[in-house]
Amino acid sequence: MSRRSSLWICGALMMVPLLLRSVPCTAQDADPLLNAVFQDHVVLQRSEPIPVWGTAAPADTVRVLLAGATATAVADADGRWSTQLPARAAGGPHRLVVHASSGRVQTLDDVLVGDVYLCSGQSNMELPVHRTLNAPAEIDAAANDRIRMLTVPHAHSAVPQETLPDGATWETARPETVRDWSATCYYFARALQRHRDVPLGLLDSSWGGTSITAWMSADALAAAGEYEDRLSLLSRYADDRRGAQRAFGRRWEQWWRASTPSRDGPPPWQPEAGASWPRAPDSLGNWANWDADLGDASMLWYRATVELTAEQARHDAVLALGPANQVDQTWINGAAVGNTFGWSTDRRYRIPAARLQAGTNVVVTNVYSPWGAGGLLEVSTPRTLTTGTGRRLALTDWRYKAPPSAVGVPPRSPWDPIAGLSTLHNAMLAPLHDYGVRGLLWYQGESDVDEGRGYLDLLRGLKEQWRGSYGDEVPVLVVQLANFGPRPTAPTESGWAEVRDAQRRATQDDPHAVLAVTVDVGSPDDIHPANKQAVGRRLARAGRHVVYGADVSPSGPMPRRATRSGNGVTVQFNEVEDSLLAYGHSAPIGFELCGPEPGSCRYADATLRDRRVLLRAENVEAATRVRYCWADSPVCTLYDGTRLPATPFEVTISGDGPK
Repeated sequence: MSRRSSLWICGALMMVPLLLRSVPCTAQDADPLLNAVFQDHVVLQRSEPIPVWGTAAPADTVRVLLAGATATAVADADGRWSTQLPARAAGGPHRLVVHASSGRVQTLDDVLVGDVYLCSGQSNMELPVHRTLNAPAEIDAAANDRIRMLTVPHAHSAVPQETLPDGATWETARPETVRDWSATCYYFARALQRHRDVPLGLLDSSWGGTSITAWMSADALAAAGEYEDRLSLLSRYADDRRGAQRAFGRRWEQWWRASTPSRDGPPPWQPEAGASWPRAPDSLGNWANWDADLGDASMLWYRATVELTAEQARHDAVLALGPANQVDQTWINGAAVGNTFGWSTDRRYRIPAARLQAGTNVVVTNVYSPWGAGGLLEVSTPRTLTTGTGRRLALTDWRYKAPPSAVGVPPRSPWDPIAGLSTLHNAMLAPLHDYGVRGLLWYQGESDVDEGRGYLDLLRGLKEQWRGSYGDEVPVLVVQLANFGPRPTAPTESGWAEVRDAQRRATQDDPHAVLAVTVDVGSPDDIHPANKQAVGRRLARAGRHVVYGADVSPSGPMPRRATRSGNGVTVQFNEVEDSLLAYGHSAPIGFELCGPEPGSCRYADATLRDRRVLLRAENVEAATRVRYCWADSPVCTLYDGTRLPATPFEVTISGDGPK
């Protein structure tokens, strides 16, 4: 059947009683009229106008029908159209039908109206149900037609996209689907539905290992400051990828020179620098397997050569380096040609003839591998340079060199999928900007613990970005980082603690934001704690308070102020149900009194007094700050009557409240 016939039949069948239809009218019958976020089993936000949009023929009149309500729109010159259906109460299932005046029809079945939540972040948001506690039983009991999820596939883009990546599909909760769903998002919905009996739609847009900057829009990053140059380079990359790669290569070279100022001789990417380096195995592979001294290395230089005739050097070529892990910066004959991120992703770079020469051509690549198998990974076929004449020439004479141990972490390109700027926002969030949601869940920060001091402003900027899309009062529920890493034996500085406190401070004065404290559900040895059921329950409790106005303490004890009292310091707490209590002892541990200088913190003895904690330590007179549970993996024993833990924090001693 032709597309034209299919469209005509679908249009005619809309006039036939439902029981007599034999040909379903779905998006698969023709080009869809609706944006890809609208599919069978979709959940639409209740109690507010329902935005609907898509594409049709230019100037087409589009009519949308849902449960007796109708809305219309006219497609613009590019075929885009949008409209709003009237607000509806929770319920369904309904059928949503879209007609275009040119004859196209699309029908969605099993449409529910309820509350929709967007869940975003990195690997702890992405972690699937089948990796959580008691997973087999949880999966077997998962059937619930009133909880549904759309998982956004991984994708990245230098510019905002209008539609979701291919493969995004609405699914109902069943054992065969839930096993791969975001566990945090699913367990939140399940716990919330026990108190709010409405259909719940979940939009899971998450990607492990990602920085917060990758999820922020260019406008939000510009408002945050310090990103103008990188944003300009990202904009150039969208239109001139090769030029942007060359420009970033020069920035990378500047970083190297600044990191190794005392080095003599040419830099490693220059052809004359590497001829005396040790030989590497022809197959390469994980560098730790062929040089024991590289077992703890996170970076390595590689050098290879390829011979070209004068004719071959007159044409553009393609450099194929095979898979690498995780970031490479590559040169040929001393000129930067590309930078790519990816786990085991093939590196292929187009080389303009101007970069080639007759005779010996030198390929140099620096690979940064902070975790997992390191470097240019093993392949069964040679790494090659394919000339414009079609000849594939193997790269030979592989050599390597380890950089100085103190060189640090190289810069990441602004188009890097997980550590760049706006790349995930553009591909995985921007297509959802107009969708109706009741609230947003954010579980991220592990990738930013090395930049904890700047996380507060970025998280505030992300909240403002979301509210620009979803409304000034849209609730934001933030999961605080769980405990991970070494347990402290003395007061110490901690990027994990800085991010946790930034998450607290970003939510404490915001009446439409709330923190789910999870510092007690992690593991010192596992960055992906399996007890996501507890995370979901705490998020649901927080949501009941900030979204639905339930009279429950949302987060557990929160510091209100720290003041001097006699020969001690008193910390007063808010959000305490019943009174404060300590596990394992009559008094809590983990409090510190600190002076203004780094390294001045000392553990303090604590005494509980209803909703206050009295602190004493040898440095009490010089103390200007109080810290609690300030470590990567702190031991925290302060709770309240709901058995919710007090949040880790740092506050000034002033009587004026938390800093």
